[in-house]
Amino acid sequence: MRQDWLAIKAPAKINLYLKVTGQRADGYHTLDTLMQKVSLCDELELRLCERGVHFSCPGNPVLENCDNLVYRAAELFLQTVGQQRSSVLQGVEISLKKNIPVAAGLGGGSSDAAATLKGLDALLGCGCSGEELAAMGLRLGADVPFFLADASAAIAKGIGEILTPVASLVGYTILLVNPGFPLSTQWVYQTFALTKNESASNIKIFQQDLGLSSGLVEGEEQLETLRNDLEAVSVSRCPEIGQLKDIMIASGAVATLMSGSGPTVFGLFVDPQSAETCNAFFRLRFEHVYLVYPFDAKA
Repeated sequence: MRQDWLAIKAPAKINLYLKVTGQRADGYHTLDTLMQKVSLCDELELRLCERGVHFSCPGNPVLENCDNLVYRAAELFLQTVGQQRSSVLQGVEISLKKNIPVAAGLGGGSSDAAATLKGLDALLGCGCSGEELAAMGLRLGADVPFFLADASAAIAKGIGEILTPVASLVGYTILLVNPGFPLSTQWVYQTFALTKNESASNIKIFQQDLGLSSGLVEGEEQLETLRNDLEAVSVSRCPEIGQLKDIMIASGAVATLMSGSGPTVFGLFVDPQSAETCNAFFRLRFEHVYLVYPFDAKA
């Protein structure tokens, strides 16, 4: 008997490094970035219905529109698979419980879109290949193929479509602090000025200092620095980002960095108690503070 209901989690991510490597003629920036899924998750419920896409986000009515990536992903899947298989597919009702802050550099919207594509494929029994889902995902956003992948961590190149799975981050407790205001990804990339002076605004934290030489990145790629080329742009608008990083380091974090286009800052802690203490400090001051761990994609 075919299942007509499914619950699925959509994890957030952090960027352990992010290098802007160029800009294409169509305006998209090319990247070299290492992304790690973490245990902060949005939650989606999908239920088959007679026809159409029906999307709700309880507690966040502003997100309930046809521009939301969940709605767009569902519509794209039904149209694409229906055309490819010359069949009329059912509709879907989707409810999203939003736990990941919006416009925070944590990939929440992209993860929601990926979960929608995977959920619909499972519910409808379409048997889409990973390549088919990734092609649909890339039409929705550069990070969507990463969230579609089974790997907990991966290096993404190009505009996000070239993925190399790597070993997941281990041995750290991760603290996420969002200062409470959204930061437009589009604005950050438009403001970013590509420069050859890579060391000008990047924080360099060497692999041996972090104890990451045990195989976080395998093969030829080696994690030599934690850096984010977009950080200086975001700090220019939100100086709080730098202040958050300073406090985390003073509180025992062995590394801190802004994730994605920001403004969320993450800290890596070897000592769980130091992470708990820092978490308690920030929770008195900000609403969106999370103590998380690497996401187990196989769980």
